Amino acid sequence: MEVVTGALPSVIKKLAGLAAGEYNLQKGLKGAIRFLQSELESMKGALEKVSSTPGDRLDIQDKIWARDLRELSYDIEDSIDTFMVRGQGKEQGNLHGIKKFIDRSVGLFRKAKIRHGMATEIRDIKTRVEEVAKRHGRYKINSDVAMPVMIDTRLFTLHTEAKELVGVDEARDELIKALEEENEVSMQQHGKIVSIVGFGGLGKTTLANAVYEKIRAQFDCCAFVSVSQTPNLNKLFKGLLDDFGKNINEETLEESRLIKVLREFLQEKRYFVVIDDIWDISVWRMIRCALPDNDVGYTIITTTRNYDVAEEAGGAYKLKPLSLNNSRKLLYRRIFGTENKYDNEGREKCPDEELAEVSDRILNKCAGVPLAVITMASLLACKARNKMDWYEVYNSVGTGLENNLDVKNMRKILSLSYYELPCHLRTCLLYLTMFPEDFGIRKGRLIRMWIAEGFIQSEKQGKSLFEIGDSYFNVLINRSMVQPIHDSITGMVHGCRVHDMVLDLIRSLSSEENFVAVLSDMDSTSPSSTIRRLSLQNVKNSHIMANATRSSLQHARSVVIFPSAAAQAPALGSFQVLRVLDLCLCDLSQANSLKYLGNLYQLRYLRLYCMHISQLPEEIGNLQFLQTLDVRGNSISWLPSGVVQLTNLMFLYIDWWTRVPNGIGNLTCLEQLSQLRIDGSTINIVGELGQLTELRQLDIILDEWNDKLLEGLRMLQNIQELDISVRSGERSISVLDTWVAPRYIRGLCTVHSCWFSALSAWVNPSLVPDLTRLHIAVRELHQGDLEILGRLPALRDVNLEVDNKNLGILQGFVVGAGSFPCLVSCWFSRFVWPVVFQQGAMPKLRELHLWPLFYVREGGGIASRDGGGGLELALGNLPSLQGFSATVKCEGASEEEAEQAKAALTHAAEMHPNHEIYIGFKGALAALTHAAEMHPNHPEHEIYIGFKGPGVTLEKRFELTPMAGG
Repeated sequence: MEVVTGALPSVIKKLAGLAAGEYNLQKGLKGAIRFLQSELESMKGALEKVSSTPGDRLDIQDKIWARDLRELSYDIEDSIDTFMVRGQGKEQGNLHGIKKFIDRSVGLFRKAKIRHGMATEIRDIKTRVEEVAKRHGRYKINSDVAMPVMIDTRLFTLHTEAKELVGVDEARDELIKALEEENEVSMQQHGKIVSIVGFGGLGKTTLANAVYEKIRAQFDCCAFVSVSQTPNLNKLFKGLLDDFGKNINEETLEESRLIKVLREFLQEKRYFVVIDDIWDISVWRMIRCALPDNDVGYTIITTTRNYDVAEEAGGAYKLKPLSLNNSRKLLYRRIFGTENKYDNEGREKCPDEELAEVSDRILNKCAGVPLAVITMASLLACKARNKMDWYEVYNSVGTGLENNLDVKNMRKILSLSYYELPCHLRTCLLYLTMFPEDFGIRKGRLIRMWIAEGFIQSEKQGKSLFEIGDSYFNVLINRSMVQPIHDSITGMVHGCRVHDMVLDLIRSLSSEENFVAVLSDMDSTSPSSTIRRLSLQNVKNSHIMANATRSSLQHARSVVIFPSAAAQAPALGSFQVLRVLDLCLCDLSQANSLKYLGNLYQLRYLRLYCMHISQLPEEIGNLQFLQTLDVRGNSISWLPSGVVQLTNLMFLYIDWWTRVPNGIGNLTCLEQLSQLRIDGSTINIVGELGQLTELRQLDIILDEWNDKLLEGLRMLQNIQELDISVRSGERSISVLDTWVAPRYIRGLCTVHSCWFSALSAWVNPSLVPDLTRLHIAVRELHQGDLEILGRLPALRDVNLEVDNKNLGILQGFVVGAGSFPCLVSCWFSRFVWPVVFQQGAMPKLRELHLWPLFYVREGGGIASRDGGGGLELALGNLPSLQGFSATVKCEGASEEEAEQAKAALTHAAEMHPNHEIYIGFKGALAALTHAAEMHPNHPEHEIYIGFKGPGVTLEKRFELTPMAGG
């Protein structure tokens, strides 16, 4: 389904199923259906032609015709789906596609009454389509008429990645100089405040972050928080405390209490804070109350688009646009990806001389706004590198940008990239208006909602809908339409945010198309008389919801309610054709009782997050279309038995304490299952796992290891992510030795459930090329095994525990040059000293943890011979390392040898450029007597050392504790 064609693709597909010859429909009905198919196909083509033209170039009559046809398509699909559910009655079946549904329901359709009802419905639809077709004849589509671009004076911000923005160094150094200069205000307050001010898209946040990273090490504590238009000050204050490293136990502290905690914590500390994206003076004043004027000193940087806010905060710093030369640098780097070239006068030189003139013309239109440059670069990168295509882009932008920048011009530039997207991706992008400003959107959650809405259609054999949705998501990232959010450990993209400027654009488009109705105290869109999708984002005033009547909600397809609007949640009984229901911290008591869930027959996606629910109604089994069920964050002990009737369910997310009933093997469409608890009461489920052959992701929590599990795992040849843990913490030995991971495995975590006897033969670059995350315990590991692991091309996160010491294997390891090319996070546990890193090893490694290392007299082996330095770890060969920690257990070592180990660790940390050292030493070295040293029970020497780089706070994550032997 696409916003430009409404529900037409889905409707045409369903009509094709109804027209299949084996169904006993009323005489003449098949002909009417075929007519509808043909007519709607033609209308779909016309709509697609309309959609290829930006809205400001379309004639108003064309817009009206397209809007009416889209609305009609939704009504047609709702009518068909509602009729099908009524025809199905109580005897719900396996509805996997319309054809299978009709196959199972053919007996019902033969009943005269139902056939008559269906005939009436189809004929009514036919009449409405004919009316629209006549209107189409009266108003011909003309997509070639260009209309002038209107200019507006508003601008909205866009956060740009620092690596994308050039020319920031000069502004950064200028701002730091301003912070270091003393004036009367700073001398009186013992601190300095600077407010970066400017219109949206100039890179205020990027500049603030550049200063933050440059000088943060000079302060006792520092924090970076974002405010946004609809600030949650309670959350913001907690974010400040978290960044400062101040832990609070009470989760429900009021703002006044949080302000007091912050002031007390900062009173004796030299602190540095960045408050990003302030919109309102009153919000700044409240935040300022939490940041005390102390005698130690402080620095505060704010960013805002509002000059009044900047003046109120103090120290206004007006951010300038990029120079033409820096704009060139940014554009060329984004398009050509080559090293910068300069002419004789030091100006940036275009890698393709033929494109130099048109590039400058395009950059003049961008007027030094990084957002505009980045957006144009994304668009041009998809074009052929010739003047004709580039001038076509240039001419389509319109005129006026050289002298006046505003939101409509920015929308114009952004809309070029928007209209370059395929139709289905435009729909997926517009759906992001369901989420509030600056909201971190989890990728999986978004893709599952796309699937439920029907935005994702199966294209390739062997590709699941989720995998196709993942490719959609990646395209939006790559075209700079959304900003990626990276996992802090692996660096992989796991979510996104929508830039403010892009959100402004897609909200405008969404409102025009009646695609999403956003209700908020701050910036509600005017709801239509028919709401197709509803997002309650920040609604505390009841009159906001009063405008959304029951009749306007009955056609809603998606409803998402965020915590700040939970009190205004409409009654579930208001919805008749709902596909997506996403609720968080909402009150479902009284009128909104969960008992209505069973009546939402069209529901595909149900997320009830942290709803204080103790049980789901048995009627949930009525939801035969349901694809996603996510009930995490509740106190549900057992899912109702009706869950096993949901044979279209693809994604099931529950807490580890929630048990599933027998019969889960019926859910043969399941692709993601987390977390599956298997204990004495659910032991029979193990035998059903092998039936879930479509599983891509499986997270199992066992009370104890079950030998039958292996048989089920062998049947799951599509598995990509597998996590198995045992609650008792006891590892079984060799239970997975004969298991062979499927070729497309991406993540495996069994370190908390079992020991592999040795490194399995399937751990090989040619057999598991996509393996990204590997957390395993291997009893016996040799140098050759480590070299095999180092050749895995996609490995980014490894947690490897060995038992070599207890097996009498006392050799260290060498991590060779070129090994682990993509590794970002590494845990080596229970290795024998030393582990030596050669130059060129692990070039992207950010975090390294050796917990513990065993230092034994007999140790060393290949590492000592080939590592080039005895006890030397050679951490300096890890150029990207930001965090390092190690615990060394010196068994049977003399005091002198233990001191040598400590000195080697200290030297390794000190020699690395990214260090702040933390050293601990356990063992009563000074008090040890010869007799004590000779005693078999004498305490081991335990050494802890670590350092941290920017953004890594190891002292929060690790504690020095006695390590258990064996």
